[in-house]
Amino acid sequence: MRVTINQIKEMKQKGEKITMLTAYDYTTAKIIDEVGIPLTLVGDSLGMVVLGYESTIPVTIEEMLHHTKAVVRGTKKTMVIGDMPFMTYHVSVDDALKNAARFIQEAGAQAVKLEGGVTVAEKVSRIVSCGIPVMGHIGLTPQSIYQFGGFKVQGRTPEAASRLLKDAQALEEAGAFSIVLETVPTALATLITQRVSIPTIGIGAGVGCDGQVQVINDILGSFTDFVPKHAKQYAKLTEIIRTAVTEYDNEVKAGSFPTDKQSFSMDESILAELVK
Repeated sequence: MRVTINQIKEMKQKGEKITMLTAYDYTTAKIIDEVGIPLTLVGDSLGMVVLGYESTIPVTIEEMLHHTKAVVRGTKKTMVIGDMPFMTYHVSVDDALKNAARFIQEAGAQAVKLEGGVTVAEKVSRIVSCGIPVMGHIGLTPQSIYQFGGFKVQGRTPEAASRLLKDAQALEEAGAFSIVLETVPTALATLITQRVSIPTIGIGAGVGCDGQVQVINDILGSFTDFVPKHAKQYAKLTEIIRTAVTEYDNEVKAGSFPTDKQSFSMDESILAELVK
């Protein structure tokens, strides 16, 4: 049985911290699921860490659905949340409904995530009313990176802080079951967490949030093009992978790989007959 939105809401009520990680493939998702992480986000950050784009903007819904399917196949218990990419919910409510449905119906996700607050509240409400759970996302919203002028902390002025609080409240009223707060000052994120009844999931928003999310490649140290301030490397897989690949390359060139242990035998009489 997969984790439900009611269980996530109950975790906030009980004061239990919520863990969320991103995953983009079957193998990684399987590990996350076995550990018992309750929320797994198939983030559009795959555009940078998997596909090599400069931002999340070029990511298409077809790419998102492709990776979401893989993550769903690798999991049994975690709630899989599909990240709706740029311009798949911005134009109209009809677009938002149609594309959100694709994540549930085609890809097998149990929820979707949208960026924005007041501006997308109506769409969130309509999606939720159709039976699709929605996770909100405010603060630094990567799909609006050109408007922000880069990856900058959000909510540091009175106006910006007030706007973020109103965004969070609008998402709660629209029926979102949780909200991601990205790159928001700790004090503001803590206040928002206290003011809304639904869980907040922080990324660069301090320990006062109800939960935390990180990009799996950041905490594993396997993506080093850009390491955000909010990320902690619990491993350095880039170094491990580089060492393994170098050893493999050296052994192939030296003729020491493969050995008999990695090879297969056959009946010598059959080989002798073939040689004749």
